[in-house]
Amino acid sequence: MKVLMTADPIGGVWTFAMDLCAALRPLHVRVALATLGRNLTEAQRQQSAALPNVTLHESAFRLEWMPEPWEDLERAGEWLLRLDREVRPDVVHLNHLLHADLPWRSPVVSVGHSCVQSWWAAVRHERVPAEWSVYRRRVKRSLQAARYVVAPTQAMLTELERYYGPFHDTAVIQNGRNGRLFTAGRKERFVFCAGRLWDGAKNVAALAAAAPRVAAPVFLAGETVDPQGRRIEPPGMQLLGSLEPEELSSWYRRAAIYALPARYEPFGLTALEAALSGCALVLGDIDSLREVWGAAARYVDPDDHDGLCDTLNELLLNDSLRNRLAARAMARARQLTPSRCARQYVDLYRQVRCFSPCSITP
Repeated sequence: MKVLMTADPIGGVWTFAMDLCAALRPLHVRVALATLGRNLTEAQRQQSAALPNVTLHESAFRLEWMPEPWEDLERAGEWLLRLDREVRPDVVHLNHLLHADLPWRSPVVSVGHSCVQSWWAAVRHERVPAEWSVYRRRVKRSLQAARYVVAPTQAMLTELERYYGPFHDTAVIQNGRNGRLFTAGRKERFVFCAGRLWDGAKNVAALAAAAPRVAAPVFLAGETVDPQGRRIEPPGMQLLGSLEPEELSSWYRRAAIYALPARYEPFGLTALEAALSGCALVLGDIDSLREVWGAAARYVDPDDHDGLCDTLNELLLNDSLRNRLAARAMARARQLTPSRCARQYVDLYRQVRCFSPCSITP
């Protein structure tokens, strides 16, 4: 089977795409990987080149959530259709929210990893401003043209249906991570988080507010400079900056607790990586994270800084409780494998191959 897949190298979609492509290899799926958003780093090119079933096609066309993207996206559509003619895939798998409405020769699976409207509602508690009207219209047209719309959680799929539906067909396929990349080590009494300090979705600001009263050090890995160039360095946290994957794995391995008090997290790959590393999880009390983790995590309202502090201190001081919670999280994490994810996608690809490309829905 041949799949034309899009990805961007900016965030979790790249990790998802690399894990999925690697897991598709033993299932005899070849992938033409078309990247958008910005140029890949050399490390990302090497990561792609290490997968024998992947052929990389690189671009830096802007994505739909970037400033003034529409001319770039028109050119990106032309480029993707040229690849479609050259590759002649059985299925087109889009990991961004546009271009499903192009005149593809093959049926389209469009995966919604996140969207601006659901982000805005969760983080800003208001409707997205009028300047996003073109985005809304274009994303709705694209998703309604896809043969299948997929999301990593039912919570995310519900949001996509609310803002852009109805769709032809839908599916929920949870993401996975390779457990061999993350191992539990000798745990140290500290709290760890990986996320952009300035990103309201990750809500790291809540952890920063609680940190001075937490009975152990709180470490944060991630960007501390916002898109406007402002550096954010709150007191009470020990900031590590952006870490390479090997360094990040080391911090997961040592951390007793992983805290992610998110307001918006359609799936949560960092929580999965932490659970595979033996961390107890303290997460934002939102539908998507409860759907993924159930009883394998503790949950705190994203606005309840006192509750976050109390929960972290309870787990820091109660080794037995913390260890039981970490064991439940690891057991759950080991179910969320890339091979399971890949098998579900291949089943879906086989289903959609029976369909002709959908006509565009007005």
